[in-house]
Amino acid sequence: MTATGTFTPRPGAAPLPRMIRAQAALETRMLLRNGEQLLLTVLIPSLLLVLFSTVEVVDIGDAAGPGGEPVDFLAPGVLALAVLSTAFTGQAIATGFERRYGVLKRLGTSPLPRWALMAAKTCAVLVTEVLQVALLTAIAFALGWSPHGNPLSVALLLLLGTAAFSGLGLLMAGTLRAEATLAAANLVFILLLVGGGVIVPLDRFGGTGQDILGLLPVAALSDGLRDVLRDGAGLPAGDLAILAVWAVAGLGAAARFFRWE
Repeated sequence: MTATGTFTPRPGAAPLPRMIRAQAALETRMLLRNGEQLLLTVLIPSLLLVLFSTVEVVDIGDAAGPGGEPVDFLAPGVLALAVLSTAFTGQAIATGFERRYGVLKRLGTSPLPRWALMAAKTCAVLVTEVLQVALLTAIAFALGWSPHGNPLSVALLLLLGTAAFSGLGLLMAGTLRAEATLAAANLVFILLLVGGGVIVPLDRFGGTGQDILGLLPVAALSDGLRDVLRDGAGLPAGDLAILAVWAVAGLGAAARFFRWE
């Protein structure tokens, strides 16, 4: 005989960690299946790394370090660009259109809170970034890159950079219309590619311009990665502090102002 209550429904939300894991797995599958985003997050950084390392499009000067090759300057910057393209540009555009098509509205009726959705999306971004970093590192090694420094310092920089860009991307996607998000995210990507110390050294913008641009998250991430990977420095405290401020501000504002519809 069947015991009493064996098939009694038990309505209620799943434990929060399980909800976040399930949503993160879904977000990761969706991200990896999106051809347009893979073009932005994988192909463009790879092409830029190969092109600017092999052809003197921009005069890097002594930014590569004593006796260094262009790839020694470019590889850390392109790693920062990869984080920017995935955590900010790609995520902002995808989330903006999810909001427009009512996907987020339906999620809003579920027990999943806003901050948990942002955490799941950030986890999906981190998975994609692991693949990006592995590919770009292999390409850079093939171009003659010789990195130095502590891998843990690199991981901390990438993690804080991801948190900063993810918060800013979700803030944009959760407050602007999808079309405005598409235009703004791509515009910001191009402007930061040129003026964020990724390809063009910041000292080309003069003293005041360099000081202002150095406060941008992509510039802090690029500079911090170069300090570690090119110069063998320890923890770049200044760059980490800038990224931490952007991460707290971006994620805090996104959690406060993100709209489901």
